[in-house]
Amino acid sequence: MSNVTVTTWSLEQTAPADLLPAVAPDGDVRIVRAEVSSPEFSRFLYASVGADILWTDRLDWTYAQWERFLDRPGVETWVAYDRGTPAGYVELEPQDDGVVEIVYFGLIPAFRGRRIGGHLLSYGVARAWDLADRVPGRAETKRVWLHTCSLDGEHAMDNYLRRGFKLFDTEVEEKPDVATPGPWSGARTV
Repeated sequence: MSNVTVTTWSLEQTAPADLLPAVAPDGDVRIVRAEVSSPEFSRFLYASVGADILWTDRLDWTYAQWERFLDRPGVETWVAYDRGTPAGYVELEPQDDGVVEIVYFGLIPAFRGRRIGGHLLSYGVARAWDLADRVPGRAETKRVWLHTCSLDGEHAMDNYLRRGFKLFDTEVEEKPDVATPGPWSGARTV
């Protein structure tokens, strides 16, 4: 098995004023919180968004593992819909001391390049900053962070920087070059 060199960048915002929102895209794009815990739907989003960019760490999760993760207080999934069709999502995970991680964020390949990503990221970051308003007993958010890597979409890092995130760490490592399910043959990509 061969390896691939992967650079991972960690970025953060430390105040709500750091967020630089994107302009909403034209058309009927809506962002809705998935309020009912659904491992099936979450796995669909994860596999559909990450199929071509090597998201593999959750592919072997059991139904029970998905349930345990999704049922944690404060874990939220916000889904972008383009004319009623799921286009992508952002997943928030609260951590200690008022920290919120954007664990996953992305668009299904057929929806990339339509200005939905900047809008969805802006919305998700705003929801990370006001998470305490929806989670009883949750401390006010003091920091929102995420990581991206050299395997992610070509515009990912630029989108994060344009939304006001600042780089705080970089790591380079060798990882196994694993096969991903990828979009099936004939799927629209962009």
